[in-house]
Amino acid sequence: MSTRTRRTVLATALTAAVLLPAAPVVAQPPPTGADVRADVDRDGVVDVTGRSDEAGEDRWTPDRGAVFLPNIDDDAARCRTTGPDGKPLPDARLDRCNDASDEQVNGQEDEKDLARLRTVPVPRAADGATGTLRIASGASHVRLFLKRPAGWEPVTSATRLSAAELRKGVELGLEGKDVVRDRARWDGTAHIDFTLTSGGTSSSDRVVLRVAPLLTHHHLQRAEQLLVTQLPGSDAYATAQRKFVRQLDAEAERAGITEPSVKFTQHRDVWAQDFVEPAYASMPGPGGKPRSLRIMLRSAQDLRTSGRQLFEKLRGPGVGVVQLWGAKPSEDPSLDSMGNLETIPPYTHQGRSFPAGRVIMGERKDSGAKPAAAVRKLLEAQGAQSPLLLDTSWLAVGHVDEFVQFLPAATGRGWKIGIADPEAGMKILRDAAAAGHGAKKVFSVPDAPQSPAPKETIAQALASPALRADNALAARRIKANLEVLRRATGVTDAEVVRVPALYTRGSATGQDGVRVPRLQRMGGRDAPPAAAEHGQRKGLSSAVRNTVETGAYVPGAVNGVLLGPDRYLAPRQWGPVINGRDVFAEAVTSAYRRAGLRISYIDDYHTYHIGAGEVHCGTNTLRDTSRPWWTPPGT
Repeated sequence: MSTRTRRTVLATALTAAVLLPAAPVVAQPPPTGADVRADVDRDGVVDVTGRSDEAGEDRWTPDRGAVFLPNIDDDAARCRTTGPDGKPLPDARLDRCNDASDEQVNGQEDEKDLARLRTVPVPRAADGATGTLRIASGASHVRLFLKRPAGWEPVTSATRLSAAELRKGVELGLEGKDVVRDRARWDGTAHIDFTLTSGGTSSSDRVVLRVAPLLTHHHLQRAEQLLVTQLPGSDAYATAQRKFVRQLDAEAERAGITEPSVKFTQHRDVWAQDFVEPAYASMPGPGGKPRSLRIMLRSAQDLRTSGRQLFEKLRGPGVGVVQLWGAKPSEDPSLDSMGNLETIPPYTHQGRSFPAGRVIMGERKDSGAKPAAAVRKLLEAQGAQSPLLLDTSWLAVGHVDEFVQFLPAATGRGWKIGIADPEAGMKILRDAAAAGHGAKKVFSVPDAPQSPAPKETIAQALASPALRADNALAARRIKANLEVLRRATGVTDAEVVRVPALYTRGSATGQDGVRVPRLQRMGGRDAPPAAAEHGQRKGLSSAVRNTVETGAYVPGAVNGVLLGPDRYLAPRQWGPVINGRDVFAEAVTSAYRRAGLRISYIDDYHTYHIGAGEVHCGTNTLRDTSRPWWTPPGT
């Protein structure tokens, strides 16, 4: 088209625009009926002028629908763990106090924890018009507040909105009194009805909200703070354990974690991974960014008093605690420890999507024992991380963190599976023997006052039919569990990081049912009381108690802590030293480096390993909660 032609077309179009009459603008009539809105599109704003929050307001789906928080933190720091007489409150009473246990908004931070609703202004409301509000469903599980000039007040059956309030529109706030624990009792939704009455006629509107799910952390969330027990006392074990804590703090600082670690000091339970699972709940806040509460999920082990520390040390502003007190434990209480609960990072496979990741837990298929039903029911009720059960029958302690982990990776999926590899561990010993080093000791760890080092040589270990059988068993069971994970997630062999490991069976049960690993018997002593798995082996059935099961022989490298996207802290291997090099540590380092991780080591042999656990078992992490769980992975 020529320049002249383009000018003619443009001139014709402009003339037509001037000469043709403009389409009439039809003003939207002012609203005359009831209309209540919530943040249905999850952008952090309740839209009362447009229609972005109208579609789907009367139903809730994972993709659309307003969200409110289980307001169980303690923003005013008013909740106590002791009674008026100064004596500790019973454990069963510890969680009865939180921000939602009264009918007040406890300060500015508590106000931010309320999910907002608004009524659309009705400018032409008649002088005699009134409005009422009703929680039509979920009333016993939530509380609705109305904001008035004097502050927030709870909505009751007697609450009336005046004509002036209807004309201006009012602001409401909704809080949950708890998380969903059992969908048969409460599905987590609240139905809020608003009715406007004027001149003898009424109109009503309903909006449906759901409480934010309780979500466990996964390893694509950056570590922000560590939790660890720090023992008092001057005995050899406590002194060694405090040295571990100092080294842990130093490693955390090197990894860029700036928050000082939380030290549990009131109880002599060193297994900080096991009496708590850090979790969180979040809703859209200003700008659509999540407003989050940390929620500590206490293990369902009534005999484990160390869980009290979650109330004594952590509950407060922005932090709540959920406990399932009096829940019927599993047949094997060790399965109820939180080292038996880990989380697959977000994934989608075969039409199933888990934007917040998916929980894995161990069960004993050989005996039929599963984690406590109340815990499984609670996790299922969240509707987000449906637990996948793996078989841990072959392990003495029975926790999934003894053989599997999830590691960040620069791939389309964003993560890989780290898996213990007993076949690779046996090959290390066979290669060393073939090179003429059979007389070398398997362990290079020095003696400690509380636990002499084992003296077994490489040749003796390889000659042991029991050790060969133990690791063949471990390899078969791990392979079967890996297949379960592959079918669930679609992970390929290229997305599996195989980490050398060795396992050995226990053959005795110590006090309180604590399994005594073969490794400890070789050293000649049981683990110190503080290293025992507190309360985890009590109440075992004879079928479980008499089973011969397996534990880590060389410190389990997969039982470490991911300190950063590329920083991994593993237990020091203390393997055979050949030509000045720990050959087990070299192989483990190589495996993690190929996965893109920088690895460092911490000595846990005489503090955790002898008690049938490792670094992961003795620590815990609070992780970043800034990513919205309601958006698909990658968005």
